[in-house]
Amino acid sequence: MSLDPRVEQKVRDSFARQTMMQTLGATMAALGPGTCRITAPILPTSLQQQGAGHGGLSFSIGDSAAGYAALTLIPPEAEVMTVEMKINFMSPALGARLVAEGRVIRPGRRIMVVASDVWAEDEAGARRYVAVLQGTMIPV
Repeated sequence: MSLDPRVEQKVRDSFARQTMMQTLGATMAALGPGTCRITAPILPTSLQQQGAGHGGLSFSIGDSAAGYAALTLIPPEAEVMTVEMKINFMSPALGARLVAEGRVIRPGRRIMVVASDVWAEDEAGARRYVAVLQGTMIPV
């Protein structure tokens, strides 16, 4: 199933207004009904003290990927906001970039359960599972 072009434009316009994503160098790599993929380079300004990508980078793009996945499934006049989000880190974010793959687990009129998987990729495209996020979005 493909995404309505009007919905896709709304989501991409919203993403373009997120100055946090601009600061992180993030891009929206893919978008579909109930799914979204966001990538971000692991920049020298996004590292933690041991040289890996900071957990805040993983959280930021994971939260946004889940939120934009949710935005694809709600009425055109509505937006979404995160109510809560949990993250489990599984390995250091080492590589050239992070990839967050967001999805809607359960759409609802009042709340939406969402999740994201965050991967670190090296220049050759090899992946390492970095984090999993699960949370709740609310249409507003």
